[in-house]
Amino acid sequence: MQAAIFREAHAPLTIEDVSVDKPQRRELLIRTVATGVCHSDFHFVDGHLAAYTRNPMILGHEGAGVVEAVGEDVTVAKPGDHVVACLSGFCGTCAQCLSGHPNLCAERYVSRGRESAARLSMGTQKVAAFADVGSFAEIMLLHENSVVKIDPDIPLDRAALVGCGVLTGVGAALRTAGLQAGETVAVFGCGGVGLSIVQGARIGGASRIIGVDRVASKLDTALSLGATDTIDASAVDAVDALREMTGDTGVDHAFEAVGIPELATQCVESLTIGGTATIVGVMPTDATIQVPFNALRPECKVQTSRMGSNRFRIDIPRYLDFYRQGRLHLDEMVTRRGRLEDVNEAFRAMNDGEVARTVLMFD
Repeated sequence: MQAAIFREAHAPLTIEDVSVDKPQRRELLIRTVATGVCHSDFHFVDGHLAAYTRNPMILGHEGAGVVEAVGEDVTVAKPGDHVVACLSGFCGTCAQCLSGHPNLCAERYVSRGRESAARLSMGTQKVAAFADVGSFAEIMLLHENSVVKIDPDIPLDRAALVGCGVLTGVGAALRTAGLQAGETVAVFGCGGVGLSIVQGARIGGASRIIGVDRVASKLDTALSLGATDTIDASAVDAVDALREMTGDTGVDHAFEAVGIPELATQCVESLTIGGTATIVGVMPTDATIQVPFNALRPECKVQTSRMGSNRFRIDIPRYLDFYRQGRLHLDEMVTRRGRLEDVNEAFRAMNDGEVARTVLMFD
């Protein structure tokens, strides 16, 4: 098969031939139909996630496709079924999984053991798959605990987005933050994840949703997806503008959706009394978040969100039901489509603020 290979930071991905093993016990061989291009993928290229780099590696983690073959004891899907991959692979038996937090599983249960044959290889060299998914490839070989079956009527290019960005953003609002109807929200960063937070806040009944970004087109998209107000952070101080907009009250919930420490500080500075700042973006491993003590409103909280606190076997079908009902807008999230060989251009467009999401198609 062909796949987009990451070999070193600050260099483009290369399209290369990779060999795929047969599915072993509890594994599925999936023909990739569509994959979203997420900032987390690019963070390997820009060195943001250097501590997690393995070379060579197939990036991509927001994939959907059709099952072609299964190994022994697979129960979640059969050949011909449509599935979405999720990087929140879980073991199902650790304390986090058993307490209802499979997104926090740290067992790496979905990986093959060191003594096993490689899932992916180039000759004698093993090839890693980002998050044990590696969706920038024509085929994905995954453990069944990284997969959820979906109804075949859902377009796979839309369903792919729910495997990461939409799952993370909608879940950050509805699950991690526990947003209640009537509360107020600010979203710092209106890319794919930020727009999903906007949608989660709208679905959850927020009375006011303020989108903050430096790119006018992203702010326009935020308004079309449910934001009630926007702030152009390229023209004004975002915190000052937000406080003026709210009569110096601040908001109940502020979300950081980019992975920039300064934005996390602004989230805290935007809160009302008892408000909650939720950091969703992936920060550099050595990042430091600094908050002046006088910016901390009484009994405010600062928390992180890991993949929208998801239980993806429940949440992905549920969010796709929202799509069916017209409550979750996925069509509008797909700004561009391309082919595997367009992956580096997709990274450029994302970083230049030209797209909410690019989806690469394989059919």
